[in-house]
Amino acid sequence: MIETENKVYARRCESHVEALRRAVPGCIEKVEWQCEDQLTITVKQDKLPEAVHYLYYERYGWIPVIIGNDERSLCGRYAVYYVISMEGEDPGWVTVRTEVDPAKMTFPSVTPFVPACVWGERELRDMFGLIPEGLPDRRRLVLPDDWPSGLYPLRKDSMDYRFRPAPASGMENYEFLADTKGKETTLVPMGPLHITSDEPGHFRLFVEGETIVDADYRLFYVHRGMEKVAETRLNYDAVTFLADRICGICGCAHSVAYAEAVERAQGIHVPPRAQYIRAIMLEVERLHSHLLNIGLASHYTGFDSGFQQFFRVREKSMDLAEKLSGHRKTYGLNVIGGVRRDILAEQKLSTLTTIHQLRSEVQELVDVLLSTPNFIERTSGIGILDRKIARDFSPVGPLMRGSGYARDVRFDHPFDGYADPDIQKMHAATADTCDAFGRTAVRIQEVYDSIDMIETMLENCPSGPILTTDWEYTPHKYAIGATEAPRGEDVHWAMLGNNQKCYRWRAKAATYSNWPVLRYMFRGNTVGDAALIVGSLDPCYSCTDRVTVTDVAAKRDHVLDKEQFENVWRDKSPLAGEGTMAAPLDEEAL
Repeated sequence: MIETENKVYARRCESHVEALRRAVPGCIEKVEWQCEDQLTITVKQDKLPEAVHYLYYERYGWIPVIIGNDERSLCGRYAVYYVISMEGEDPGWVTVRTEVDPAKMTFPSVTPFVPACVWGERELRDMFGLIPEGLPDRRRLVLPDDWPSGLYPLRKDSMDYRFRPAPASGMENYEFLADTKGKETTLVPMGPLHITSDEPGHFRLFVEGETIVDADYRLFYVHRGMEKVAETRLNYDAVTFLADRICGICGCAHSVAYAEAVERAQGIHVPPRAQYIRAIMLEVERLHSHLLNIGLASHYTGFDSGFQQFFRVREKSMDLAEKLSGHRKTYGLNVIGGVRRDILAEQKLSTLTTIHQLRSEVQELVDVLLSTPNFIERTSGIGILDRKIARDFSPVGPLMRGSGYARDVRFDHPFDGYADPDIQKMHAATADTCDAFGRTAVRIQEVYDSIDMIETMLENCPSGPILTTDWEYTPHKYAIGATEAPRGEDVHWAMLGNNQKCYRWRAKAATYSNWPVLRYMFRGNTVGDAALIVGSLDPCYSCTDRVTVTDVAAKRDHVLDKEQFENVWRDKSPLAGEGTMAAPLDEEAL
């Protein structure tokens, strides 16, 4: 429970520091504020699990992202950052940091104490070779099965971005796990390519008859190495446009999150008008994303006419995006310090007219959808996300709000135009059914909320400039940027370098936070419900994420192994020469 304190603190989040001092004596080594509501607490390594556990469960924190950073050139060590969103009393962002000795490369795992850390710690092991001692799941997360041992991509001295290592193995060797509680089960594979998805994900369902007893899955088939590219090839401002391409649906949310991270680290004040324009575009993005998912939910439940109608109405939201940005997607709107494009008077009037039409048409379709018995029956009680599981794993967005938690960055940590007093009178949409129906109900309500927000922010948008360039570049300062994307919060962490590039950029998409709870949502449902359950999560595979290639020719199928695929790629690549194997490393010794 959160301790009630009568003391008045001079700075945001300072109460959490004092509470941690009392709860875990001697753990704090240093406290630094990045901006008004963001601070980093460096703790002793042996106190790391206790410190994170206390802030997470006793101070009502949630963990959206864990960051590894090669800081050997700065302090002689690696550093690990556990970002905690404090959403009770004294809201803000508290990051727990600890340093890792490069001679040992080990630190105590937090996962046994806070399950939400499991994916982040597995990724630290993959990308940096940092070893969380006591981590229950030591399997690879991001790197492919044939990636050479001992080659860690995000170390500063590890590899050039053009380096393509020769495959260590031609076969997949990933171990799928299941807790079947002694039951005899049948394995039902889904993917890596599946008819219900445009992106690859390898799911293994362990079933007894038609009932799913447990499930496991492998993702990251389309990992694109964006963080490595950003840190080696682009200047810090260009990364804004790369972030826009993380996702084809919520790219604007990523772009804003990255820009906000840099702006907060550098102390840049974004003009109020630019802040409102960013928020308006984020709500337009939410509209077309939610209408897409509601249409897909109709399709998964056999209501295909509803699927077609929702996609028809969704075109109006795409028209809005084009009116305001010049593009239906990938707007290229944000730059460090503001936006590149203003909203003119005629665009405002046209947008208000389209919004009015959209509200009316959505209402008609929703009335039909919610009066369709098959839709209600197929979604009610399906894909239950228990509230305790949700609390332990920190999922985000409609998935979390559908289980009764009113977590929403727009209200928990108001940013940009969302700080408008009229917007703050609203509240996050929630449902308490914890099922696929509740998640759809949340998205429906958020469509109406987005329409209201766009109207409000267009009317309240202040006049003035849309970009500031009056600031001084300071290297090695870092901060967090967070936006509420359609699928949930996108959190970016950025530290600039002394060469006009990102020293470290960590981009965490909403789906990354939601994947770990999926196995719990599968359990107890039927195989026929699996696609609907995955769809209710509204996943974006490439956001979180590598590639299974099938060559189909002459009515004959065969799968290219890694060596064949690499050879095809190299034949077409301007980069000469094959990669070489890294020095082998005995992973069991780790």
